Amino acid sequence: MKAGFISLGCSKNLVDTEVMLGILRQNGYELVNEAAEADVLIVNTCAFIESAKEESITTVLTMAEYKEPGKGRCKSLIIAGCLGQRYGQELLDDLPEADGIIGTGSWHRIMEAIEETLAGNRVVINRENEIIYDASVPRIPTTPSYTAYVKIAEGCNNRCAFCAIPLIRGRYRSRSVEDIRQEVEVLVAKGVREIVLIAQDTTNYGHDIYGEPSLARLLKELCRIEGIKWLRTLYSYPKFFTDELIEVIASEEKLVKYVDIPLQHANDEILRAMHRPDTKAEVTALLQKLRERIPGVVIRSTFIVGFPGETDAQYQELKEFLQQQRFDHVGIFTYSREEDTAAAEMEGQVPEEVMQDRYHDLKATQSLISQQLNEALEGQVLEVLVEGRTEDGMPYGRSYRQADDVDDSIYIEDDRTSQVGDMVKVRILQGFTEDLVGELVR
Repeated sequence: MKAGFISLGCSKNLVDTEVMLGILRQNGYELVNEAAEADVLIVNTCAFIESAKEESITTVLTMAEYKEPGKGRCKSLIIAGCLGQRYGQELLDDLPEADGIIGTGSWHRIMEAIEETLAGNRVVINRENEIIYDASVPRIPTTPSYTAYVKIAEGCNNRCAFCAIPLIRGRYRSRSVEDIRQEVEVLVAKGVREIVLIAQDTTNYGHDIYGEPSLARLLKELCRIEGIKWLRTLYSYPKFFTDELIEVIASEEKLVKYVDIPLQHANDEILRAMHRPDTKAEVTALLQKLRERIPGVVIRSTFIVGFPGETDAQYQELKEFLQQQRFDHVGIFTYSREEDTAAAEMEGQVPEEVMQDRYHDLKATQSLISQQLNEALEGQVLEVLVEGRTEDGMPYGRSYRQADDVDDSIYIEDDRTSQVGDMVKVRILQGFTEDLVGELVR
């Protein structure tokens, strides 16, 4: 039997896909890249915002075409992940093309779902929401051989007013330091050079099992593993960004000086309405501390425009905050009204055209900042992890300053020798709004 996977959404969802791939291979399935060759097709879906739901549904319907004679051999089409967890039987009723649903907390029952659907039964398995994989679970990384994501916790306790993740993924639950170290050791032994730690909120790691935020403890333990070149942490919320954590990032050589800290807004009234626990003053003080104590630190953040009740003045305060802070990387999103969230019922929903105007204005503001910051890198020498080549053969990659999949790239001129996975010294020649161009330092 052959199985094919399509993984949508975030890196946390990708890890779930990799775990299910491991379970299928352990049970004798051949994994294929061509949908037309698969007996079983599994779409691991995202349901974070409306556009992600639409992409998930479109992908499921596209895969359903491979059930048609002459186009494919699919006998079972399964919807996995967030969309299935959130809508369950309702989703299966609305999509007769699908044969089964398996939720985010039921990945360990993927074989049961496949066997039931192949037997002709339409099933929904999405009741559990307390499971998180551990180092003993088989896993097939789908990322390039030099980098891998490691999920250190599942779920979220923050209950931000705009976010449905706690409804989908459940309460926050951490893996143990020992279990995470065991998985990382296996990955490094296979040649992985960059480990990227992920969770819905990484700075909250360990609170549930150790009684206090324990990300600093985890990072110190992982830095003892030989073979790791870069250790990167994403989704670090400001609430538990402790002084100890800052000192660990500053002092440990293997920890890249890169902080991903989702802030979402800069106006205190909007932050309170979002159910965010931080104030603008507290966040500003934290950013100052990060820059003072971690020389060369790169800071990435994300912001939402058009949250219910956001006035022109409050938007302007956000814009001025970006101009003052000059973040290295910024993700900007328009507010998405998600059912069953607190914000969905709030008064003052901002019209779509106003949101779009603010979105494009803030994007333009940040683009200018990004270009200026990239131009300031001209002349500097950075260590670059080579990730591929353009069609005309130019290598490209990223330094500690860029995270995989979300940040810009560095293109290397007149380099015909570097191979994917190599780490090379590159002198930056030109900085642009999104990317940089450099030359190999021989």
